[in-house]
Amino acid sequence: MKIKKITASVHQFPIYLPMIDKPLEHRVLIFCEVETDDGLKGCGVTGAFLPWATIAAIEHEIFPVIKDMDPRDTEAIHHAVWWKVNPRAYTGVVSNALSAVDIACWDIHGKATGRTVAQLLGGYRDWAGTYITFGYPFFSIDQLVEYAKKFVSEGHTRLKMVVANDKGGWREDARRVHAVRDAVGPDVDLMIDANYRFPPNEALMLCRAVEDCDLTWFEEPLHQNDARALADLRRRTNVPIACGQMEGHRWRLRELIEHHAVDILQPNCCYNGGYTETVKAAHMAQAYNLRIANGAGWPIFNMHTMAGLMNGWLVEFHWGMWQAGQKFFKGAPGPEKGKVKIPDAPGLGFTPEYDALAECRVKDPAGLKAAGMQTNEGGIVKV
Repeated sequence: MKIKKITASVHQFPIYLPMIDKPLEHRVLIFCEVETDDGLKGCGVTGAFLPWATIAAIEHEIFPVIKDMDPRDTEAIHHAVWWKVNPRAYTGVVSNALSAVDIACWDIHGKATGRTVAQLLGGYRDWAGTYITFGYPFFSIDQLVEYAKKFVSEGHTRLKMVVANDKGGWREDARRVHAVRDAVGPDVDLMIDANYRFPPNEALMLCRAVEDCDLTWFEEPLHQNDARALADLRRRTNVPIACGQMEGHRWRLRELIEHHAVDILQPNCCYNGGYTETVKAAHMAQAYNLRIANGAGWPIFNMHTMAGLMNGWLVEFHWGMWQAGQKFFKGAPGPEKGKVKIPDAPGLGFTPEYDALAECRVKDPAGLKAAGMQTNEGGIVKV
């Protein structure tokens, strides 16, 4: 079996939330497809960062290096890409491009052997736990409470909300977290995510203000995922710390572990080099008795990691990427009562919806719409 063709494209479509009839964001993804000489196809995705550069890296840099290689030989593929495209261990565009290609290769491997990717990764179980990222930063407190109650009423018992985006600073974040905790009660897992936005002193003040809320984790609290500062924060709070979703290879993830900076490691196969690199990060975390969980979304791809590996834990169903999966992939599963079931079909277990992808394809950088939310000056969503 030999790789004979690789294509990549940019796609964008508007995301609507229940009860709100205006698009809140324009979700962007890069779709990649690898085809072999015997007609097998596998697909993968990566996110919206520098999409045109990522496509160029896939089609003009990585494909010439791995053409005619066996897609099942993912260690050999990574070795070739590392030394011929990325000998200085860059991340960013190179890691994103390699992620999409690697996921597609594992999809082909699964189809060729009749096994799911989760089984190829280790086959620990055929499901993974889930959580819902519901708490957009532009929601008012009333909207936060409304949506939290909605998802709990639908059987979801783990929720995540965004912090560090409000003009009121960490004090307003604390009020928002307390409001959601009061609304959902003590038996729902609640996480918060700052997306790198806090300086250390403000993150610590927020931790101290919400320690009575029994948070499951505080995700990416600090600028640049500073491992030294994260370790210091972790020593000074009882709120568990999680991060690693945007790190592009195992060495950055190792830094977080060795500094004792995290309680939960978050490798994401769509950004860190694919399943091949994620397995290395997960095994490294397991050696330190750490769980791994999915952050940065793309649940239908990361669910295989969390199901297949022994220390895999939770998959993030972030609303925008959840809906992207449903729109662009036939047979994509969703969360049900705190779990997602791995489809029985081999490989990823779902297939591209080519008509939907064609409808939402963007062929020119000028065609990408602004990704901003529909908000007023106070940061509250317009409805």
